Amino acid sequence: MTHLFFFLTVALYGCATTAYLFCLVRTVPFLTRWAGRLLAAGFTAHLLSTIHLAVKMHYLPLTNMQESLSFFSLSIVGAFIFFERRYKVTMLGSFVVPVALMMLVASSSLHAEMRLLPPLLQSNWFWFHALLAFASYACFTIAAGVAVMYLIQRYFLKTKHFGALFQKLPSLDTMDEISYRCLAVGFPLLTVAIISGAIWSEQAMGSYWVWDRKQTWSLIIWFIYAALLHGRLTIGWRGKRAAILSIVGFIVVLFTFLSMKHSITW
Repeated sequence: MTHLFFFLTVALYGCATTAYLFCLVRTVPFLTRWAGRLLAAGFTAHLLSTIHLAVKMHYLPLTNMQESLSFFSLSIVGAFIFFERRYKVTMLGSFVVPVALMMLVASSSLHAEMRLLPPLLQSNWFWFHALLAFASYACFTIAAGVAVMYLIQRYFLKTKHFGALFQKLPSLDTMDEISYRCLAVGFPLLTVAIISGAIWSEQAMGSYWVWDRKQTWSLIIWFIYAALLHGRLTIGWRGKRAAILSIVGFIVVLFTFLSMKHSITW
């Protein structure tokens, strides 16, 4: 059953990605509507697959890279659906959904066997920390997708190239607002995730902070987004500078996530 849901999810995400990318080239209202429907159906299948696997294993599937890539993909799609319906930015799917699909496909290429949960992970603080971390990463992914759109639209305005894609992309103010909202949600989630991770570390290893790679890189990520949020709130960082820093932050998040042997970064 888990495999059935999983392959159905890959198929639906693949169809949705194709539809979103095609919408960049041509405006087809029918296809635009179906892109959202296919993605919603894929998200439902993905969620059911995750729930079924969790029930089967008796814990959330977040304990290895295969499970984490799949859950990261689920988190990204969930966050996109929320922001797309809140701000009506369908074109954002062309920049975000392919990322979620690639993560899901990458997870399918990895092999992980069911096993007993290690004592280190048998803590409620671990699950709390992990869920918050993924939620924050999903927000940062959406912010990066919006940042790419922002830079493209800004280029069109600067070069006075008002073609079909220019007409499809949201206004700079709308994208800047979405980016800020993603940051305003993602940064507090990351902060609480790091704090809960430290508490988990103290319970599991007797120290709140051990300066391993996970904790060090998570702190670097925190400083990047803290600087971005501080810059926006105090000295008015907006537009190109904020967009570039959002993309840099996401690249660091992705590097940190993929470079770890285990599923959860601090």
